[in-house]
Formats: sequence, structure tokens, C-alpha cells
Amino acid sequence: MKKYILSSIVVISFLGYSFYQRAFGVQQTPVISTSNSSKISQNSPTTTPTPTIVPTDTPATIKPNKIQTIPTAPPIPTATPTPAPAVASGYKDGIYTGDPADAFYGNIQVQATINSGKITNIQFLQAPNDRSTSIEINQQADPILAQEAIQTQNANVDIVSGATDSSQAFVQSLQSALDKAKS
Repeated sequence: MKKYILSSIVVISFLGYSFYQRAFGVQQTPVISTSNSSKISQNSPTTTPTPTIVPTDTPATIKPNKIQTIPTAPPIPTATPTPAPAVASGYKDGIYTGDPADAFYGNIQVQATINSGKITNIQFLQAPNDRSTSIEINQQADPILAQEAIQTQNANVDIVSGATDSSQAFVQSLQSALDKAKS
């Protein structure tokens, strides 16, 4: 028990001293050689004796730093990526509404806009909105799902973490809209 109390006192004293140094701007002074060859400790006051700083290198022994240049390799030519050939999507231009799909707390229904045979826009016509959690989840997940579907040009999108039911319902509704765009 005595060791514990003694250890606590030492730790508290150290923390108090550290706080004192920071609060009052006390800086530690380096060890300096003095004229009477005594050392000044790092934390003791430097009022007496007056320190004399003796340089270890004289100007004749100081050597200038040499700047070395490192040869660089010639730039590596980069190949410009060739765009992938356009795959015929088979989608007819127009606006297609998918069937509503169950997202557990409500339905999700999307509308896909097809232009030049490509998905150019996806709008949510229905989404669960009777619970604040459902609204929050869909506000985050819906743009991600729509963007990925436009990038992949199909309904095979990754499930958004935390929005599994909404993601699955989105896939079902979008797939039904795309099925209508193919016929």
C-alpha cells in the first residue's frame, strides 16, 4: 500500500511539474559548458555561473555541405487506355417505371431514363418514409445505388452496407424497369 501511495505521489508531482512548465512557459535549458568547467543541469536556473559556449569546430574545419544531384530515370511512357467498345445495351430510349419492391419498412419504386440506349438517370418514386431511420438510410443509400447503376448500365449493383433491404428492393424495381426497356 505504501508503494502505491508513493508511486501516486511521484506521478502526481511529475504531472504537476509538467503542467507548471507549460502554463508558465518554463523551458528546459540544454547542458552548456561553463567557464569554470561545471555543468548546468537541464532544469536548474542559469543565473550563475555565466555560461561560455565553446564551438567544437573552428571555421577552418567546417566543411560546406555538398549538394548532390541524383540522376533521374527518363520518364516511362504511359499507354493511353483505349475505351472499351460500346456494348449494345438493347435498351429503347424512353422513361420506364419499375414495379414497386418491398424494402421491409415500405416499398421502393424507381424510374429509369434511357437515352441513346444508355441509362442516364434514375429517380426514386417511392421509398420508405414513415420512420426517421428509414428516411436517413435511404437518403444515404439511394444516390449511391443510382450512381452505381448508371455506371454499370444495369441493375447488378453492390448492396449498400446498412441498407440491405433497400438495396435489394432497388435492384428488383430497377430490373423490372430495364426489362420493360428491352421489350
